[in-house]
Amino acid sequence: MKRHFFAFFTAALMSAAAWAQTAPVDVVKEAVVGTVDAMKQDSAARGGDMAKIAQIVQTHFLPATNFDRTARIAVGDAWKQATPAQQQELTKQFKVLMTRTYAASLAQLGTQDARFAFKPEQASANDALVMSTVTTPGDSQQVGYRLGKVGNDWKIYDIDMSGAWLIQVYQNQFKAQLSQGGIDGLIKFLAAHNARAE
Repeated sequence: MKRHFFAFFTAALMSAAAWAQTAPVDVVKEAVVGTVDAMKQDSAARGGDMAKIAQIVQTHFLPATNFDRTARIAVGDAWKQATPAQQQELTKQFKVLMTRTYAASLAQLGTQDARFAFKPEQASANDALVMSTVTTPGDSQQVGYRLGKVGNDWKIYDIDMSGAWLIQVYQNQFKAQLSQGGIDGLIKFLAAHNARAE
């Protein structure tokens, strides 16, 4: 009897731990703190090497994101008119843009000792909002993360940096490009912007 109870108790604990690891707040915490910690351990990243910081973002932060969804929402109705090849290229260029945007934000931390606080998420079945506070000597900033379900996993698809949600910012920029040159014009704009940032 005791053995069965112990087995049940252990299984319950393991199930609770597995659930906790996939909760939206834990996804954000692991992605953000893991990325910042990796940056602090790399001398080139600490020195402001943007290529190295972008590489760390790709390794530690991107797996927790669904920037495919971000690209679809930011492009809006024009996404449905794009061919599969155009959609693939848009997503590719957008991921590069988002990686560099987030890397540039991290680069501002430099060698400062940043502390993070995460509020429990507001979540529905398929959507969640996690708020965090980034505290550095003499400064404190709120950063929000929107997450959606991809299968059974929570993935980040929008970030509020400096009071502006990235999807909203890019929707406005993309609308102008789409009205001027359509899908191909937007792809060309993104590719040129990403090339300048290299």
